Amino acid sequence: MKDKIPRMDYQQHRAACRLVHECCNYDNGNCILLDSGEPCVCVQSISYSLLCRWFIAAALLHQADRKLCTECGGYFLPKSNRGKYCPDCSARVRRRKEAERQRKRYHLSTHLGYERSP
Repeated sequence: MKDKIPRMDYQQHRAACRLVHECCNYDNGNCILLDSGEPCVCVQSISYSLLCRWFIAAALLHQADRKLCTECGGYFLPKSNRGKYCPDCSARVRRRKEAERQRKRYHLSTHLGYERSP
């Protein structure tokens, strides 16, 4: 099975272009690791593919921003700071909570707060 090369979106690519100068293998626009006698341009500055190990370790894929889903325990990238569930679980939890809310509403409207005597 082939390992897929991670692709960066535009924001991640811009972050990579800013971080390229901090890379330990960067030398005046060239990559020391790829240098085999003649200068070679740093791959991360010209590509949307995540190829360099240093950039993978630099957490360009928002690994620091990932959260743990409280429902399934998997990691996901939240859309806001209030996100608790991954996209798969969020739909399931929303349906479950809506069903509970409707059951409670139905129970209150039909029984009007009276308890049934046996």
